Amino acid sequence: MGSTMSQTVAPENGKTQHNEQSQTPKGAMKARVDVKHPNLTMLGLYLGAFLGMLSETAMNIALPDLSKSFGIGPGTAQWMVVGYMLVIGIVLPFTSLLLKWIPAKPLLLFALAMFFIGSLISGFAPTSMFIVLLIGRMIQGISTGLVLPMMFAVILEVFPLNKIGAAMGMAGLVVMFAPAIGPTLSGALIGAFSWRAIFYFFALIAALAFVAAAIWMVNAYALTRPKIDLISCIASILGFGGLVLGVSLISDLGFTWQVILILVIGVLAVAFYSYRQLHMANPIIDLHALGIRQFTIGALIVMMNFGITLATMYLMPQELQNGMGVKVAMTGLVMLPGGVVNALVSMLSGRLFDVVGPKWLVRGGLVLSMIGVILLMLAGPTTSIAYIIFAHVVLMVGIPMAMNPAQSSALASLPQHLSTDGSTILNTMQQVLGAVITAVATILLAAGQASSHTGGKAMAFVTGSRWGFTFALVLAVVAFVVSFGMARQTKSDDASKR
Repeated sequence: MGSTMSQTVAPENGKTQHNEQSQTPKGAMKARVDVKHPNLTMLGLYLGAFLGMLSETAMNIALPDLSKSFGIGPGTAQWMVVGYMLVIGIVLPFTSLLLKWIPAKPLLLFALAMFFIGSLISGFAPTSMFIVLLIGRMIQGISTGLVLPMMFAVILEVFPLNKIGAAMGMAGLVVMFAPAIGPTLSGALIGAFSWRAIFYFFALIAALAFVAAAIWMVNAYALTRPKIDLISCIASILGFGGLVLGVSLISDLGFTWQVILILVIGVLAVAFYSYRQLHMANPIIDLHALGIRQFTIGALIVMMNFGITLATMYLMPQELQNGMGVKVAMTGLVMLPGGVVNALVSMLSGRLFDVVGPKWLVRGGLVLSMIGVILLMLAGPTTSIAYIIFAHVVLMVGIPMAMNPAQSSALASLPQHLSTDGSTILNTMQQVLGAVITAVATILLAAGQASSHTGGKAMAFVTGSRWGFTFALVLAVVAFVVSFGMARQTKSDDASKR
């Protein structure tokens, strides 16, 4: 392998240039894109991604208040979650294509502006018009669908290979910590003000992210402007949108013929879309990334780990309130220590990845995740709060310990021309999987409750939660088995692939 490689450099004027760069005297690879302060370059993306993930869980606590304010039922209010995820599922697969047509900086500024505008629309929505509130929420989804894959893709450009793990650790902090503190923050804002304060808070963070991006973001990619295939675009919307919508509706409507039809259309459209992308010269998403073994293994582990997170974060607050009688405000506080630990481990695991590679970090994290889930399964209506906090902390050590190295390993294994596609693939799979996991957890929760005939409603809810936690445990075991296919570490020599 040669000691040099062609890299893309985006100077401060935003124009993309190509030059040859070699290893530094210390042996560390230079970044593809030469920026003085890569963390500042990423700040707008970090804040935007934090905002998108925060809003996913913050809205759950607000739903009862929204139902009262707008005079709507729980099924209608649930569209605040379903509509948001639906737009993300539709927009996200197009991010890689958009980055080949639109410079990264203007695209990011557009995305952040959408979140700001959507937040204000929802925040000022009259209580007689729920549709206005929902439109604002769906506009927010446009932003999240663009920002999440952009964040992981740009990291690969502005950080050198030997610092990608630390950078991914920071990204992991954003993705994992935001939903962890969402219930606590949302409960505090509603308690002190009203549900409108949540959207005003979103608008404030979006404005700060916009300013940061306007000052420090660079155009990290050369624009290739490939031909756009209209048939693929339609298949993508029907496929990913149909899957997210279908599985999101299961928990509310069950397996009605309408829901089944939406799912069938989604599955067939995704299958057709995938086949078409693999046989096109200029695909919307280059699925050949899945042909790289280390990327596929890392992606599978990320998916399983993300599923563990969503299932447990969905079940825990409900079990605390309905199974153990914990008040809403206290529920957020119970989950806060785990959220803080999650943040610390996210940063630490990224730095450790740069030193020891992904293999043992991923396996150790998955073992801890199994232990944490098993501890939660053993909880009952009279279990102490201290026990729940301990179990949650163990889980919040294991999840980021496995997540960040697996994701870093997957993305670092890709050649440069597949980096944006790989990031888009990971994030699209996560959003689709998120809808599936939530639906499965809801179904298992209901089935477990129905199977319990002793101990009253509290014990029935705990039983249902155990069924859901069992599902999370199965995901952890599957991920652990898959982890044996990982390489020991991502070597610097592999940088030539990039």
